[in-house]
Amino acid sequence: MSKPDAMTAGILVIGSGPGGCVSGTMLVEAGHDVLMVEEGEHLSLDSAAHFSREEMLRKYRNGGVSVALGRQKLAWVEGRCVGGGSEVNRGLYRRAPEFILDSWRKDFGVENLGFNSMKAHFAACEEIARVEYVPGAPSEMSQQLQRGAQALGWQSIEAPRLFSYDPDGKGGRRQSMSETFVRRFLQKGGRLNARTRIDRLRRVSGAWLATGSAKDEAGHSRPIEIRAQRVFVACGAVQTPALLRRSGFTHNVGNSLRFHPMVKVVAEFERDVNFAGDLDPVHQIKEFEPSFGMGCSISKRPMLGVALSDREGAWDLVHERSRRMGIYYVQTTGGTATVRNLPGFSDPLVRIGFTANDLHVLGTGLRKLCEALRAADAVRVMPCVAGYADVASTRSLEFMPSSLSASDGSVTSVHVFSSCPMGENDRRTAANSFGKVHGTDGLYIADASLLCTPTVVNPQGTVMAVAHRNALDAIERQFS
Repeated sequence: MSKPDAMTAGILVIGSGPGGCVSGTMLVEAGHDVLMVEEGEHLSLDSAAHFSREEMLRKYRNGGVSVALGRQKLAWVEGRCVGGGSEVNRGLYRRAPEFILDSWRKDFGVENLGFNSMKAHFAACEEIARVEYVPGAPSEMSQQLQRGAQALGWQSIEAPRLFSYDPDGKGGRRQSMSETFVRRFLQKGGRLNARTRIDRLRRVSGAWLATGSAKDEAGHSRPIEIRAQRVFVACGAVQTPALLRRSGFTHNVGNSLRFHPMVKVVAEFERDVNFAGDLDPVHQIKEFEPSFGMGCSISKRPMLGVALSDREGAWDLVHERSRRMGIYYVQTTGGTATVRNLPGFSDPLVRIGFTANDLHVLGTGLRKLCEALRAADAVRVMPCVAGYADVASTRSLEFMPSSLSASDGSVTSVHVFSSCPMGENDRRTAANSFGKVHGTDGLYIADASLLCTPTVVNPQGTVMAVAHRNALDAIERQFS
């Protein structure tokens, strides 16, 4: 084996998603020598069309398909590029509710996490990555969900996005990490190495030694080692515990991975609602939160076809009626998973379990979603669950199962967190209230792994705000 390429840094940040980017930017702005490494490529926002096959292959881990195994499987997506999940998501934005932060203080012993004190950290991140509402009318497909909620008297909202809209509301640009914090990080003197994977961390002679590999543009790999005084691990809620466990840190690491499990339906309306060039849908139904929420998904033809793929003649149906169709989802907080490494595999094994109540909430939420879409004058609603009948009348709702029984992978998620919770309750947490791994010197977690539980709302804003809070604390304490 060839001798590894050796590098040094004052601070090594592993991962360039929202948590890593915010942390790295704050640290370099405070005058520290910061090297950020990212396993994926450094690609522009325009390098592939949003939600295209090319984007999935280039910017997602495993081409956009990762699976948590169990009696009820769950498929999730994970970004793997500079900017992480912010490069591939829709950027819907909501601050963590006060009751969530309260529960983290009470149940996990997280110190100094008041709702009012967190406002400053949310606001600081929002100054760099802009958060805006659609200046004009949202898409017709999005408004259909709102109309259904209004007809039933349910609470709904228009969610803002990490997006800079054009004045006419017909276009704009996503405020991903590569467009915002990564640029700021580099402008302030930070170093960024893409196509670099860290496999293990060791404490050697009072410093951290990170070993792994780096690839050139042709895909050829070479071994590397990076010596740093401090390390911020921000690989995402699955890869962070995997790295820590490979490095010998196992206390409450990878035992409590959580998702926002989601089940989708395709609704067909009497008139066109799905138009080329539509901006991403933004309406959400909040009536039943925190048990479950509802929203509208990207509904391009390929996605409609995949959503209906278990139905005979699905592609012909999509070809004929896609302009009258939209994909909608119900999202819950159920299920708990573990993350464990397997010899010889680069990705860990994720195993998930759902309680009977978790499945009942999913079933109830699916029925309520169909009810809302029927109230919005959907001709029929087609659950994306094998064996479920179309809902074409109010009476059809009565025959829907009360609990979700699917084991075919119809449950999905785009939000992953809570695998290494923070707080002072040592029985439940992997790191202290500000992300420092228990029992270590100079080793921090800085991503969604720290969030103690599901946020109920879109989590990216909370990940960024917590990273801002924790990095500021480390700087002020001089990492003591």
